[in-house]
Amino acid sequence: MDSGDLERVLTWRNHPGIRRYMYTQHEITLEEHIRWFERTSTDPDRHLLVFELGTTPLGFVNIHRIAQGGIADWGFYAAPDAPKGMGSLLGQAVLRYAFVDAGLHKLCGQALAFNEGSIRFHRSLGFKQEGLLRQQHFDGRHYHDVVCFGLFACEWQLND
Repeated sequence: MDSGDLERVLTWRNHPGIRRYMYTQHEITLEEHIRWFERTSTDPDRHLLVFELGTTPLGFVNIHRIAQGGIADWGFYAAPDAPKGMGSLLGQAVLRYAFVDAGLHKLCGQALAFNEGSIRFHRSLGFKQEGLLRQQHFDGRHYHDVVCFGLFACEWQLND
């Protein structure tokens, strides 16, 4: 991802179908988004990626190394207008990037418990559920459980 992707990624992120599954659910301003990008794009522990098929941008991925030994969290979303099946291609491409290019040992993910699509998606990629954080997220009106996932490079290699 570079600064030329900012407005596209912000439009995706603010789409109601994506925003409703995020921890931060307000509509993000361009100024907020620029400040976030300036802060995170220079962090050596972050990988901000735009997933493309050919030359068509179809999704966003944020990988954040959180611990020594190659342990990282990820967040992602496909473009709201991405063709069906792009999520699977995005996931496969990101796992290859994470475990081959970035040399990670483990990739961790989280999903709000009502986000059944994300939960199925993690499982389809081989992630194992590692925990449930009960009533971990408050959206301003309700508490929600958070489902935690993890995938080791050696587990991914078995499925690749």
